[in-house]
Amino acid sequence: MAEETIFSKIIRKEIDADVLYQDELVTAFRDINPRTPTHVLIIPNKLIPTTNDVESEDEAMMGRMFTVAKKIAKEEGIAEDGYRLIVNCNAHGGQEVYHVHMHLVGGSPLGPLLMV
Repeated sequence: MAEETIFSKIIRKEIDADVLYQDELVTAFRDINPRTPTHVLIIPNKLIPTTNDVESEDEAMMGRMFTVAKKIAKEEGIAEDGYRLIVNCNAHGGQEVYHVHMHLVGGSPLGPLLMV
């Protein structure tokens, strides 16, 4: 059984967060330590520790993460200039919270690589 994370508490509104979007599949909120002018985390409401744990039944939820990213990028005014979507997996990939999450970053030129 996967261990609960701080993200689970944000989904259930037990911890305050600047939530930009929430539906039955995903939740999106501003990162508390932003690395770019726009830095939003988009997470599945189901606790999936890493991308290695994603199953075929999670495809709709994972797809929703991308459509929500598109929606938020447009609302934040960064869609036209561009943005980056980042998903880290496990320690060598830079994952710190073991609940799959997508970083939506933008609002300034990002360069060739951005560590989040």
